[in-house]
Amino acid sequence: MEPAMQYRRLGRSGLQVSELSLGSWITYHNQVDTQAATEMLAAAYDAGVNFFDNAEVYALGKSEEVMGAAFKKLGWARHRYIVSTKFFWGIDRDAAHTTNFKDTLNRKYLMQAIDGSLKRLQLDHVDLIYCHRPDPHTPIEETVWAMSDIIRQGKALYWGTSEWSADEIRAAWAIAERHHLHKPVMEQPQYNLFHRKRVEQEYARLYEDIGLGLTTWSPLASGLLTGKYKSGIPEGSRGAMENMAWMRDQLQDPARNKAVGELEGIAAELGGNVAQLAIAWINSNPRVSTVILGASKLAQLQDNLGALALTPKLTPEVLARIDALCKPLAA
Repeated sequence: MEPAMQYRRLGRSGLQVSELSLGSWITYHNQVDTQAATEMLAAAYDAGVNFFDNAEVYALGKSEEVMGAAFKKLGWARHRYIVSTKFFWGIDRDAAHTTNFKDTLNRKYLMQAIDGSLKRLQLDHVDLIYCHRPDPHTPIEETVWAMSDIIRQGKALYWGTSEWSADEIRAAWAIAERHHLHKPVMEQPQYNLFHRKRVEQEYARLYEDIGLGLTTWSPLASGLLTGKYKSGIPEGSRGAMENMAWMRDQLQDPARNKAVGELEGIAAELGGNVAQLAIAWINSNPRVSTVILGASKLAQLQDNLGALALTPKLTPEVLARIDALCKPLAA
């Protein structure tokens, strides 16, 4: 019998998110069409996943369009699933006058960006919205007021940040507290066995101080933690994509790939594979509200969902063995 999906509160909010969720970065439109997205969303939903992550910049809006078309085909009751999107880079990359519409969190951009995302997703509201990166050129107070106003208008229900520093998150929270605005509830950081200091050290005080929730991305370090890059860049992989050339050195790092090979042995002892072990390791962190999975094929998604069976097997002794291999190599 397969283990049941568990649900966790998103920070201190009352919203319950599935411990594993499904994202769309790189995959939707680029590798996954509407039909494939529909199949994967349905499989995830049937497994208990209730949270689906997106961003306006993913495939320059096309990812939201694919997800929106899939939701329409599936016809789920809206209260049964959670959708997010993120704002910062904008999608109008070629127009001559785009100053207000990319690489910013100013009020004009945000108040219009939400309308574009809702149209592409074919929804009247999204559940979560994120400031996709910090904007050093816009006062945090302006951004906080705009995000809070989007929620007040009913176009989103909760807001948060992605890859903000602890000081920036705390500043935003304090502004919202002072002006009785909607506070940031969650942060979406990269978190995996080789990228962990921000989650484990920089944010450490925020979990208790402001009740920060985490929706983490890149659990497999862009595929490194699947073991597929131990012998180079395989054809058809994410690392082989031309727009992902910037990550090839990281994917072929000899020390990390050696550690992945040793992790495979631990995973086999527990009855799983290294990808499932890596996802289960994140899932075992009680500070993580949900682990966002990425998949380009249905079989890959189904395999990753197998991490649920490994999570309860991660005893302190197993976690110590994993740390001994990976912590010295982590950023």
